[in-house]
Amino acid sequence: MDAIYGLAHGFSIALLPANLMWCFVGCFLGTVVGILPGLGPSATIAILLPLTFNMDPTGGIIMLSGIYYGAKYGGSTTSILLNMPGEPSSVISCVDGYQMARKGRAGAALGIAAIASFIAGTVGVLILSFIAPPIAAFALSFSSPEYFALMVMGLSLVVLLGGDDFVKALLAMLVGLWLASIGTDLFTAQSRFVFGQSSLLGGIEFMSLAVGLFAISEILLNVEAGQKAELLKVPKGIRNLLPNWEELKRCRFAFLNGSITGFIIGMLPGAGSTIASFVSYGIEKAVSRRPEEFGHGAPEGLAAPEGANNADTGGALLPLLTLGIPGGASTAILLSALVLWGIKPGPLMMQQSPDVFWGLVASMYVGNIVLLIMNLPLVGVFAQILRVPLYVLHPAILGVAIAGAYGVSGNMFDVGLLVFFGLLGYGMSKMSFPVAPLILGFVLGDAMERAVRQSLTMSNGDPRILVERPISAVLLICAVLILLSPMFRRVKKMRKVVAEAEAEA
Repeated sequence: MDAIYGLAHGFSIALLPANLMWCFVGCFLGTVVGILPGLGPSATIAILLPLTFNMDPTGGIIMLSGIYYGAKYGGSTTSILLNMPGEPSSVISCVDGYQMARKGRAGAALGIAAIASFIAGTVGVLILSFIAPPIAAFALSFSSPEYFALMVMGLSLVVLLGGDDFVKALLAMLVGLWLASIGTDLFTAQSRFVFGQSSLLGGIEFMSLAVGLFAISEILLNVEAGQKAELLKVPKGIRNLLPNWEELKRCRFAFLNGSITGFIIGMLPGAGSTIASFVSYGIEKAVSRRPEEFGHGAPEGLAAPEGANNADTGGALLPLLTLGIPGGASTAILLSALVLWGIKPGPLMMQQSPDVFWGLVASMYVGNIVLLIMNLPLVGVFAQILRVPLYVLHPAILGVAIAGAYGVSGNMFDVGLLVFFGLLGYGMSKMSFPVAPLILGFVLGDAMERAVRQSLTMSNGDPRILVERPISAVLLICAVLILLSPMFRRVKKMRKVVAEAEAEA
């Protein structure tokens, strides 16, 4: 009952005209930030933070939070239409979203992404509203061994991302793990694999890696194939610009999967929406009746990671508001804003600052509706990008990619890396190496290394700590089962062939 009364109080605050305006401004800015590669919600929140110092704390945190979850909506647009992820969490959306666009279902893909984001975002806020304290306590039970096991389970999804050729997928993942190790070792301060380049001491920028592997390589493949503009035309009519009933029906379990997976992983400090989107995609493919369609435009292969990407927002705000623990860069900046306003996040925040706490939670309900109303009508507008002739579209994509890579660090070396990874992605495509496992290894590699080294420090070098704790043991067992799943499928297939041969005899 306290949650219901709190929400009622929150809506009375969030629906004030001034707060509604700040919610709209935040959602709009977040959507724009999501579409533009290289900027990111954390950088935008940091840039705009000084402007909120003289604002009412409730209106200020509503606007900054709107930027945070609004960027999750916008990030899918370039991934689906241009195969150009602007954020790590949007990478997996390229796999099936872009293939849907290539098949003339760009509008449907954008619609599915918007609907999945709305459903998952709403589910995440519902969970945040009613069962925050016990879930926050569970999140605190995760330490370095559990995070290591979670990363290993995430890496085991290479089995599902690699398609039929597990060896090539494994090699691509290992390359990603190696790329993640480039830079300065945080534990010893020693440089690793920098090859005399001081620009590599800080590691490889994700923007250069992802956009090069996906967008630049796609341009090279299209130029080589001499692809004609007719292949990119968008069908006319509202029915072709929104998902049909059959596509929505196929996505019904993906919506639920993304919502639950995204929230659970999002509430773990340091896990983030990237892991959530990869894990939800792997779960969806593992339980699907049509796993062979994944990677070729399966709508549920887009709905699950997009849902997880947005449900992560509610999960990430949970430890921030109830425990005062930020889970990532964006929530760390939000924590700084609350502290600067004299508000102390933690178990007593509901009692000490109810207007801010419940006003923010209620504004997320409102914000999800605002984003859905804002994005669905724009589906047709965004889809028209694919009507642009390729001789115009390709230079535009290249220009945006170069500007995004340079804008992250202001270093031309990152533009060179963009070109290098574009050529690498082109070569991988020509040799039928999947790109997604490389991204998976790169994203999880650094966090996994940090977790295992912290675990060994905790146990004075005893590796048994990784399997002695119940949660980490369960996660590692799940990882082993996932890795062995291709063997189980092969045995099952062989038994079926033998049974059919015996039946014919």
